[in-house]
Amino acid sequence: MQVTQEDGGRLNAFAKEPRMQVMEVGETSSSSRLLLIGGGLLVLALMAVAALIS
Repeated sequence: MQVTQEDGGRLNAFAKEPRMQVMEVGETSSSSRLLLIGGGLLVLALMAVAALIS
């Protein structure tokens, strides 16, 4: 962790963050596709429940 000293003698610690990974155009993983499909199904299910309630 990187620690800096602020005015007044207080210490401030910053966590070390992982490096970012840049995806190429058209590069998708199976987990991201599964997440999109699952999210769409969840939205449809919530809309159906809302329609049944009203």
